Amino acid sequence: MPLETAVAGKQPAAVPAGRTAARERAARNRRLGVHAARVAVLAAFLGLWEVCARTGVIDPFNFSQPSRIWAQIWQWITHGTAQGSLGEQIGYTLYEALTGWVIGVTGGVLLGIALGRIRFLAEVFGPYIKVLNAIPRIVLAPIFLIWFGLGPASKVASAVVLVFFPVFFNAFQGAREVDRNLVANARILGADGRKVTLQVVIPAATTWIFTSLHVSFGFALIGAIVGEYIGATKGLGLLVAAAQGTFNAAGVYAAMTILAVVALFTEGLLTLAEKKLFRWKPADSGDGR
Repeated sequence: MPLETAVAGKQPAAVPAGRTAARERAARNRRLGVHAARVAVLAAFLGLWEVCARTGVIDPFNFSQPSRIWAQIWQWITHGTAQGSLGEQIGYTLYEALTGWVIGVTGGVLLGIALGRIRFLAEVFGPYIKVLNAIPRIVLAPIFLIWFGLGPASKVASAVVLVFFPVFFNAFQGAREVDRNLVANARILGADGRKVTLQVVIPAATTWIFTSLHVSFGFALIGAIVGEYIGATKGLGLLVAAAQGTFNAAGVYAAMTILAVVALFTEGLLTLAEKKLFRWKPADSGDGR
């Protein structure tokens, strides 16, 4: 084969490779641009807040300012809080939120799949679940405090009731939305009800369930913080309550900032786990990738 023919035969394969590299480069540049824009927006917001507080446009006593908030966080990091080290407070809140989240997710998934698969159970328990869901669950925190005391159990209970319902409804809807043809084909191949649930229904509902996990962990943190705010011996919610009690606006914002960082970190872990589990899913065409 002549050299010119061999080279010509290789050229078509090089074009797609070049296009792929260009797409990857464009996607990388876009991600960098998004991150840079996010940092710029945050810097502009904090800078404007600091300037307004220093010039008296807003009252720094009530609204504090970023420099004071950072000074409060640094003081907690270096010298600890009145309740102990800052790491201990974060760990205490995370323990309560994670425990409540695991219990709420487990109960929500199991009950949601069961009621989604068994119509009789859905018709019996459906009205009770709707009534319980209609109750403002935050107001249950004082009741849990009376029942379980100042320890972590009352905060875990608050987290559970906040997590359970969004996970339950997503799991229930996911079980109901399974393609009937898949279920019929599985039964034709000899699968019983248990195998259909485990091998068809649950995998099909996994996307629905993961969607609720992102929201539900934030609810778990809210449950733990609210419980600690009402009454606790440790935790970030107690830091908020203590700072509020001394009119320390910087302390309130500092605790909220730490909570936001914790929430973003756990959200990142959930997103990473979702990407690992759903590698087969195509990338969303709307994100420009």
